[in-house]
Amino acid sequence: QVQLVESGGGLVQPGGSLRLSCAASGFTFSIYTMSWYRQAPGKGRELVAEITTAGDNTNYAESVKGRFTISRDNAKNAVYLQMNSLNSEDTAMYYCHARRWGEYWGQGTQVTVSS
Repeated sequence: QVQLVESGGGLVQPGGSLRLSCAASGFTFSIYTMSWYRQAPGKGRELVAEITTAGDNTNYAESVKGRFTISRDNAKNAVYLQMNSLNSEDTAMYYCHARRWGEYWGQGTQVTVSS
């Protein structure tokens, strides 16, 4: 059974940091491109960051470049999103995503940036 389980979300003040984690199981994690997406209330789901299978290439949305860092640990079947300098526009549900021949989604973890 394929599972993507996100954790690490929560309430943080503007300027703060959070680290999201996604634990994967039920598929060959190391051959899947992994991504983080987010969806804010009333908006569509958008790609935040993406990392290739070996972790040697990454791609970021313009709005998070220089603030967010995606990484993966294929030995642990996990992908991470380090988020720094958070602001209110980063408030959203964050989803872990796996893509190769097919795709899988996690259930999401809520990130709320507010004072």
